[in-house]
Amino acid sequence: MLGTLTIRLDKELERHLDLVCRRSGRTRSAVIRDALRRQLALSRYEDLRRRVMPFAEARGYLVDDDVVKDVS
Repeated sequence: MLGTLTIRLDKELERHLDLVCRRSGRTRSAVIRDALRRQLALSRYEDLRRRVMPFAEARGYLVDDDVVKDVS
């Protein structure tokens, strides 16, 4: 079952959305759904990273390069 969501866009954002839709051949709904999925995935990643960082720092992982060094 699909839900409906109404959003307000300023004119510049609306023009940019329409340009993306024309270039990609996708509907506004499809583009917005994809953007929302990406944003929610990024939000989940950032939340997980915040929760894990204290444990990683306790083990000496202070920056991403520390992790890359150990897994490479």
